[in-house]
Amino acid sequence: MRLPQLILIPVLALAGAAAHADGLADLKAALEHLQEPVPLKATLDSNVWRRNGEGKDADETSGQAAVGIEDGQRGMQLSYSRDMLARLDAEATAVARNPNAKTPTLNAAREFSPTDLRPMISAASSLTQMLEKTSFLTEKADVYQGKPARMLTFAQGIDVLADRDRKYVKEFDGRLHVWIAADGTPLASRITQSMHGRAFIVISFEAKNEESSVYALAGNRLVSIRKESRNTASGAGEKSEFKIVKTLQLQ
Repeated sequence: MRLPQLILIPVLALAGAAAHADGLADLKAALEHLQEPVPLKATLDSNVWRRNGEGKDADETSGQAAVGIEDGQRGMQLSYSRDMLARLDAEATAVARNPNAKTPTLNAAREFSPTDLRPMISAASSLTQMLEKTSFLTEKADVYQGKPARMLTFAQGIDVLADRDRKYVKEFDGRLHVWIAADGTPLASRITQSMHGRAFIVISFEAKNEESSVYALAGNRLVSIRKESRNTASGAGEKSEFKIVKTLQLQ
C-alpha cells in the first residue's frame, strides 16, 4: 500500500529530524573519536581560594601556581620554573619555622596531582567515565558562546559518592549538563550537586558542589582549557567555602 504524498512528506521529515536529534549517541561517538593520544604541550595555571569560618574569625587563603605539561610517548611530564621552585622552598621553610605560616603557592600546587591533571588533558576519557554514573534525562536546543548548540541533561545518583561518604548522606541531588556542537563534540559541561545528611547522630550538615569545564580540541584530543570548581559546606556551627580555577594554555 502506498502512502499519499501529503502524509509521506511530513513522516519523512520527522524521521529525518529524529535521525539527527540523538544527541547522546552523537556525544558518545565524538568522545570515542577524540581520545587519540596526540602529543601535547601546555601550561596549566591554578588559582585557589578557601575560607573557613565566618565574619572576623574567618580564615581566608588564596594562592596561584603554574606548571608546564608535556604528554607524549614518554608519558605525562611536569616542569616547574625556577621562580616556582624558589617560592615553594621559601614557603616550606616558613612552615618549618611557624606551622601557622601562609603557603599560597603550596596550596595551589597541590592541584597538580595526576588525578587532577589527567581530566584536563584527556577530557574525553574523563567525560566518558562521568557518563557511566548518570542517566540521560533530556536534550534541548540551546546557544553556547553565541552559537547554536544542544544541551544534554543527565541525573547523577548518590553512587557517585564513596561508600564512606554515602552512609552519612540522607538527601542527594546531582545534575550533569553537557553542551555539544552539531557533530556531538563537547563544548562545555557543568555538574551541580547538593546534599544533606547527618554524622555522629547529632551533627547535621549540607554541602553544594559545582564544577564547570570548557573544552577545546588539540588535534583529535579533547582537552579542558578551563575548569572551575566551587564548594560550600556547613555543619556543627562551621562553614567552609572554596573556589579553584584552572586554565590550560596550549603551546
